[in-house]
Amino acid sequence: MNISTPTSDLTLFGLPPERGRWFLLPLGMLVLLCLGTVYSWSIFRKPLEAELSLTATESLLPYMIALLCYAITMPIAGFYMTRMGTRLMTAIGGVIVGVGYILSSFANNIGVIVVGYGVIAGIGVGITYGVPMAVSARWFPDKKGLAVGLTIVGFGLSPFVTAPLAKFLIDRYQVRPTLLILGVLFTVVILGISTTMKLPPSCWVPSHNNKNKASIVTPLSYPDKMLKSPSFYGLWICYTIGTFVGLSAIGISSPVGEEIIAIDPGLAATSVSIFALFNGASRPLFGWLCDRLQPRYVAIASYTLILIACILMVNAREGQVATYMVAFCLFWFSLGGWLALAPTATLRLFNPDDYAQNYGIVFTAYGVGALLGTLVAGQLRDWLGSYVYAFYPMGGLAIVGIILATFMLKRDRPKDVVSE
Repeated sequence: MNISTPTSDLTLFGLPPERGRWFLLPLGMLVLLCLGTVYSWSIFRKPLEAELSLTATESLLPYMIALLCYAITMPIAGFYMTRMGTRLMTAIGGVIVGVGYILSSFANNIGVIVVGYGVIAGIGVGITYGVPMAVSARWFPDKKGLAVGLTIVGFGLSPFVTAPLAKFLIDRYQVRPTLLILGVLFTVVILGISTTMKLPPSCWVPSHNNKNKASIVTPLSYPDKMLKSPSFYGLWICYTIGTFVGLSAIGISSPVGEEIIAIDPGLAATSVSIFALFNGASRPLFGWLCDRLQPRYVAIASYTLILIACILMVNAREGQVATYMVAFCLFWFSLGGWLALAPTATLRLFNPDDYAQNYGIVFTAYGVGALLGTLVAGQLRDWLGSYVYAFYPMGGLAIVGIILATFMLKRDRPKDVVSE
């Protein structure tokens, strides 16, 4: 049997795999929509501060620890995915996420919330996050970037959907019962979807792509060889810069609007929902572009947008709402783009069959960017007295990123091209 051709009994949701695979994308989106609620932590902060008499720094701890645990666990989970199976990994991660939320709902002090929401739920997100992307990439070898980009839309748009839901539940039931409701809901949803998260047979490609299978299934390097590749370090540093700048900007979106532009706090909060739309929309777009262009060109375009946004904000003045909106739409757009660009570049540059392990290693760049990005902008404001000074190093890093992407973000070997 030709392993590149689907067998007669291979079906997805009772359909031929070429059609059934499209149902995996919205299901993967829904899993990541649940996981992405970690970015809606700001909705829980003020009510918890009031109920538990927390300081602003204390109420930020669960979010920071969740990001850190998520970033640490993701690479480890990648190495176990092929051993344990994608369905079991999704189920385990979903249960752990739910347990973290449920434990937080019984908390009477910040320590329990840090353990529940930060450590346990963060670990659950790290275990589950890479599975829907790996499944999408394997079922769409002909549209890797688009499939991965569409799947992770759920993570980017999660605050746009789950933040209003959490706010509604908090207003009706208070904050800790809301954490309990969400924990149960996420567990049920992710467990249900986990049964569908299966991989195709090895080297499967759609039947209409059999003639071009050599250009789709590319035997590249194993994870240990990837670490010896200059392109890995180029991708890792570029990803760190992209997430550092993006998460720095996300963390100061509302206060910058209030302090530099002097807009109403309500409008500043509403604008974040608009930014989230750009963050979500950029993911399939950047994935689609990576299917058609070399990753370095897409990375350079992203850094160029960041540089434009920094120049706009350095020159922004009070009352210039349009400048603020354009700049931060670009920041959020670029961050969402990197969360599609990095996994797609990993697929393009290295062995797709080792994607879970490879991207787990590449994803450590996100952890470094997230940890530094959530701290540096606020520190610069405290030291220098204004958020405007944060945009100078961001712009400098964008220039560094353009240079690195130009020379390092490319294959170490010639492309495999099928001659006609």
